[in-house]
Formats: sequence, C-alpha cells, structure tokens
Amino acid sequence: MTIGIFDSGMGGLTVLSEAIRRIPTENYYYVADTLHVPYGTKSKQEVQEFVVATISEMMKHDIDALVLACNTATSIAVEMLREMYPSIPIIGMEPAVKPAVEMNATTGRRVLVFATPLTLSMPKYYALVSRVDDNRIVDSLPMEKLVPFCEGMKFHDEEVKEYFLDKLAPYPLEQYGMVVLGCTHYPFFRPILRDILPEHVGIVDGSVGTVRRLAAQLHRYGLARGKGSAKVTFYNTAEDEAYNDKMKQALKYLQEHNI
Repeated sequence: MTIGIFDSGMGGLTVLSEAIRRIPTENYYYVADTLHVPYGTKSKQEVQEFVVATISEMMKHDIDALVLACNTATSIAVEMLREMYPSIPIIGMEPAVKPAVEMNATTGRRVLVFATPLTLSMPKYYALVSRVDDNRIVDSLPMEKLVPFCEGMKFHDEEVKEYFLDKLAPYPLEQYGMVVLGCTHYPFFRPILRDILPEHVGIVDGSVGTVRRLAAQLHRYGLARGKGSAKVTFYNTAEDEAYNDKMKQALKYLQEHNI
C-alpha cells in the first residue's frame, strides 16, 4: 500500500517523519508543489487550483490514502477533494489549537498560534478557535517568513533567530503557556524555539494527531496491510532532482532531532 503525502514544499516532511515513526510498515509517495511554494501568501483561488491540479496527478500513481500535510491547503481544498475522490481516505491538517487550550486549561496562561497569513484569514481557522477558546486565551501571529526560511534549509541561522525575537517582542511571554506551530513547515524550528522561548512555554503541532487519524482511517478502510517498509518516493512539481535530494536531507534532519 502507498500513502500519498502532499505539501507545497518540504513542510509536510514533518508529517512524513511522524508517519514513518508510527506506521513503518507502509510505503509513502511524497509530493511537493515547488512550482508554487509558498502557499501562505497567495490567494485562496490560486491555492485551490494548485492543490487540485497536483492531487489529480498524484492519483495517477495509485495511492491508497492521502494526507494533505498543509494547513493552508486543508482549509481551502479538503472538502472539495473528498467529494472528488470518495473512495480513499483523505486526511487534512488543522492547527493544534484544541490540545493546546486543553493542556493550558489549568495554568491561567495564554496560547499563541503561529501560522501563515492565509491560514489565519480563513473562516475554518476562526471557526476552530471559536469552538475551543471559551476563555479567549488564544492569540494568532502570522509568520510569513518561516516557510521561505525552511525551504532555504535555514533552521537555526542567526537571521531566523532575529526574526523570531522581532516577531515575539510585543508579546509578554511570561503570560503564555503554549505555542502552536500552525504550519507543517514550522516544526523544523523547534530546536531554535526551544532556545528562545521561556522554559515554561510548551510547543505543540498537528503532526501527531494527523498521523493518529491516518492510522485509524487505514484500519477503517481495511487498508492497513502492513506489507511495506517505509520506502519513500519523492517528487516535486518543478521536477528538480536537487530539490528531491534536499528533501531527503531535511527528513534526515527531522529524524536526527527527533522532530
């Protein structure tokens, strides 16, 4: 069986890394839409067209399940894709706001969500926050430069550190208990964030929950055959072999840092 994992670039590797860890007996087909990355600063209509076109090509490779490993793409296209391809499970992403609020419930501290500008502008995001944020403790912070930093393999550069310090400067971090990484590219920055954030601030992302839903759906659809070996085939829409090599390096970085 082959599980398709889609993202605009290498952010979905954070989901792939978690999937390999939790479901090592299946194979994976990872596709990055490098012709159009980043999504988070583009219009809804543009992103929807990019996603639908790329997924239609992925389906020609006989994938048995699909993970939209991109919060922005999920917000814009997941329902449409489920209507287009009802015969396979399609798992989307959403920022891990609910678990962050629940983990923070007894501390009296606030939750800060990092996400792309487009994700933060979507009704789906505000519906999520409204549903779980009864005490109005969630704040949202657009982090438009993190995807380009990640795509440039700048995970722990001084430029990245200065960007975080600048963006976080207006926020009294002693009042916050959790930071939510609301884009799949952002977990690459866990090590540098751990250096910057106060010790009491936890960091959470949606990868674990997404892979748990994937595993449950594989069983529900009778697809969990367990005959694979976590073989990963990489493809990018620019058909750039150097980028495929870069994704392999980035996946190795995630695994070495237990991300």
